[in-house]
Amino acid sequence: MTISPPGLTIDLTAQGKQIGTFDVPLSVHDDAWGVIPVPIAVIANGTGPTVILEGGNHGDEYEGPIALGELIRNIDPADVSGRLIVIPAINYPAVQAGQRCSPVDGINMNRAFPGDAQGSATQQIAAFVNDVLFPIGDVFIDLHSGGSSLDILPSAIIEPGRDPERHAANVAAVRAFGSKVAVVIDNRGDARTATASAARAGLTVVGTELGGGGTTSIDALALCRHGIRNVLAHVGVLPGQAVQIVEPALYALKPAAHVIAQDDGVLETLHPLGTQVSAGDRAGRIHFVTQPSRPPVDLHYRSDGIVFARRQPGRVRPGNCCLVVASPYEAP
Repeated sequence: MTISPPGLTIDLTAQGKQIGTFDVPLSVHDDAWGVIPVPIAVIANGTGPTVILEGGNHGDEYEGPIALGELIRNIDPADVSGRLIVIPAINYPAVQAGQRCSPVDGINMNRAFPGDAQGSATQQIAAFVNDVLFPIGDVFIDLHSGGSSLDILPSAIIEPGRDPERHAANVAAVRAFGSKVAVVIDNRGDARTATASAARAGLTVVGTELGGGGTTSIDALALCRHGIRNVLAHVGVLPGQAVQIVEPALYALKPAAHVIAQDDGVLETLHPLGTQVSAGDRAGRIHFVTQPSRPPVDLHYRSDGIVFARRQPGRVRPGNCCLVVASPYEAP
């Protein structure tokens, strides 16, 4: 049986390796009948789980797209037991522009799920993943980093499971990923993320935050390359590879994790990533460089834990997230 939704140039059910596109209609001023050619690959052999791997959800996060491109080029279908569906640059316009949000419609794809098949370009791409891929998937690996605005401690991210069994499966897959730090993140309760949608569909979910600053990290890219294959071995898609379990330090983002700017100025942070801090400690200062007589305003942490993320651009305005603290995880 051939599965080829409109715009999909490959067969999701075929064996072997296929590389093609999912073409999203785009009618704009200079191209009335154009498309957005989202790259997609299917690598399948025999029976086994289906793993969906996504990178480039945000276009300024690069470790995932690099590692997934290598996976597509280098993996031999004969080594696979099951199926890989690999989308290295899912938000193609944003990846092309090096931006967090799509320049086509201004939408943040990771706040667009479950999508809308009749909506804007970003909503249509999200709907393809949600409506076509998630129903045939068993595992979802969503590769993120901090992008241009954040530098984040390289880590695996645990999506809270909908029940204890699903949560345990997510934790086990994250342990296999191999990061020294793992953080439970629910994105302030926002259910519009790709990982939240995958969890609702019943998939085992692994997320990442791999550095940031709008560039690539040597260590984070090495972790990403190793972690992908380790999870694939863990779920049985690469049965010939040994699984190297790492017991990460477990953290979670509490409601008071974020340090938010209340002023317009230049941010000075005071602690490197990974520093142990306490609620009430001074976290940084906002300087008013065009008003030399005005003293800086102090920022303070609101949670105990480690510095998990810090804002990368120096300029801040009211509402910007300046720092994030990850607190020790407390099982429910």
